[in-house]
Amino acid sequence: METLWFCLVALMVAVYVVLDGFDLGVGILHLLVARTDRERRTVIASIGPVWDGNEVWLLAAGGVLYFAFPALYASSFSGFYLPLMMVLWLLILRGLSLELRSHVDTAMWRSFWDVTFGFSSTLLAIFFGAALGNVVRGVPLHPDGYFFLALWSNFLPGSDAGILDWYTVSIGVAALVVLTMHGALWLALKNDGEIRDRAKVIARRAWWGVASITALITALSFWVQPHLKENFSKYPWGYIFPMLAIAGLIGIRLWDRQEGELMTFLASATYICGMLTSAAFGVYPYVLASNGDPSLGLTIYNAAAPEYGLYVGLRWWILGMVLAAGYFFFVYRHFAGKVRLEDGRE
Repeated sequence: METLWFCLVALMVAVYVVLDGFDLGVGILHLLVARTDRERRTVIASIGPVWDGNEVWLLAAGGVLYFAFPALYASSFSGFYLPLMMVLWLLILRGLSLELRSHVDTAMWRSFWDVTFGFSSTLLAIFFGAALGNVVRGVPLHPDGYFFLALWSNFLPGSDAGILDWYTVSIGVAALVVLTMHGALWLALKNDGEIRDRAKVIARRAWWGVASITALITALSFWVQPHLKENFSKYPWGYIFPMLAIAGLIGIRLWDRQEGELMTFLASATYICGMLTSAAFGVYPYVLASNGDPSLGLTIYNAAAPEYGLYVGLRWWILGMVLAAGYFFFVYRHFAGKVRLEDGRE
């Protein structure tokens, strides 16, 4: 049951990154692909019906994490208190920028919220990437299962590292590049005309950055966290996950040449899922590794809830996921096709 819940949490995080990742990417590109106020409203309309629903997966993943691995939830939410508060405020600002932009019909008001939307989306992408970097690298866990990290220290990924070091920042930059490409592909899928053309140009340029930085962060991750090499050496079947990422990356290029916008976007989603599942497989069975004494790390066994609770929770999780999947199928089916501003939510 512990392994099953580990896989379910990883799945929910991957779904969140794929879905909310493209509207974060849209926010990052908001001021680049849209030149006029009408174009900016069109860009916002391309995520208008779905952006807040996509963020539900973050809440759901957090709730499942609390239920399945309460020790991890308690440890990480205390050790990462400062960055979590920063992420919370960025999420609030991003939501406000989308909801309040059209409430006052003045250029200064709209420009302020446009900048806020782009700023908060960019920082969220970097922060989420840095968070993944901390999970892979490990944190200085104490024997009681808790830890404290400064926002940064000497910028080196050692036992006295801060939340930000050269490794976690590199993962944050990688997340920014990946979500920029992902968002550009969504804009190309949902828009016509100049917005579509600009988005496709950005996506093609970002692809080279994604390909390069993927190779870089893969090498850095194996160097920073030796447990990755141990897992892939012990279980060679795990290479299916990085192969999935490679297939997605190649698929983006192939489908883009054939003007298959939907398939190109799905290939991007496949790449993201492949990268996240590779990271999850590499750190298993740790849910939070220790970068000091490995024996102090939180695993699926010493961080999990009692087995009976996991069995009961699984039944409710299945029911909840069926309802959520039905809702998302309805919304995305209803929202299919190119955006028309008069039909979008401004």
